[in-house]
Amino acid sequence: MRVHLFFIAFFICVSAFSQSNSLKKETLIYEDTLGLDVYYSKSDKTPRPLLVYVHGGGFSGGERDHPDHIRFCQRYAERGWTTATISYHLTRKGKGFSCDAPTQEKISTIKTAAQNTHQAIAFLIDRADKYRIDPSRVVLVGSSAGAEAVVQAVYWRETMKGILPEDFEYAGVVSMAGALIDINWITEETAIPAAFYHGTCDPLVPYGNAAHHYCDPEKDGFLMLHGSYSMAQKLIDLGKQYFLVTDCGGGHEWSSKPIDDKHISLLDDFLENDVLKGSKRQTHLVLSEGKRKCPQRTDLCE
Repeated sequence: MRVHLFFIAFFICVSAFSQSNSLKKETLIYEDTLGLDVYYSKSDKTPRPLLVYVHGGGFSGGERDHPDHIRFCQRYAERGWTTATISYHLTRKGKGFSCDAPTQEKISTIKTAAQNTHQAIAFLIDRADKYRIDPSRVVLVGSSAGAEAVVQAVYWRETMKGILPEDFEYAGVVSMAGALIDINWITEETAIPAAFYHGTCDPLVPYGNAAHHYCDPEKDGFLMLHGSYSMAQKLIDLGKQYFLVTDCGGGHEWSSKPIDDKHISLLDDFLENDVLKGSKRQTHLVLSEGKRKCPQRTDLCE
C-alpha cells in the first residue's frame, strides 16, 4: 500500500510539473515603471483569450505577484488562456483612501488605475502574436481597488481615450467587491458580459448605492458609489447579461473569495459559458456564508 501511494504521489507531482513546464512566464515593464507578469503557452500557437488580473490594496498597497494571483494566472493559462497580472500606480501610498481622502483625489486615483489597466492591455495586444492573444477576447478581473479599476475601465469610456482604439470592446469583466462611480456609464453600448461578487455587509465598498467606506456627507472623502447589486440592476433594466453572486451577511472578503478553491468553479462557469460561448443569461446566486448583521438589502436575505 505504501508503494502504491508513493507512485500515485509521484505521478501527481510529475503531472503538475509537466503542466507548468508547458507554460512560459515573462516579467515586463509596460508603462513608466509599471510591470506585469504574462503567462502563455510555449507550444500552442493558436490565439488565446486574454485574462488580466488587477490586484486590490486600497490604491496604496497590494502586489501583483502574490501567490494567489500567480496560482490564478497559472490555472487559467493551463486551461487555454493567456493570462497576466499587472501593477498600477499606487497614488494613495502613504496617504490612505478612506473618509479623509478628498473626493476629487479619490476619483483621480481610480481613473489613473483604469488608465493603467488599458495601457497594460494595449501593450499586450501590440505583442499579440508573441503571447498568443486574441484581441477580440480580452477579459478583466479585479479585486477590491482592482475591481473599482476594471469596472471604471470598462464602463467609463473616457479612461480609454488615447490608449486603445475608440471601437475597442472588452469581452468580459469580473468585479470582486467593486463599485462604479456613475451608474449611467452602463449603457446599451458599454454593456458586456459581467460577473459581480459581493457581500451585502461589505463595510468598505457598498453592495448597493452608498458612500465609499460609508463616509458621512460632511467628510472630505464623501463619494457615492454603485456596487455590484446596483450594476446588476442596471443591466437588468437594459435587458443585458449579468452574473451576480450575493453573500447575505458577507463582508469585504469577497474581494478574494471568488478565486479560492471553493468558489472558483463559479468563475469557470462564467468564463466558459457567458464569455466564450456567448450565453445571454441573467443569473443571480444568493449565498448565506457571511455572519455580519447590516441593514443593506435585507429583503434578499430574510
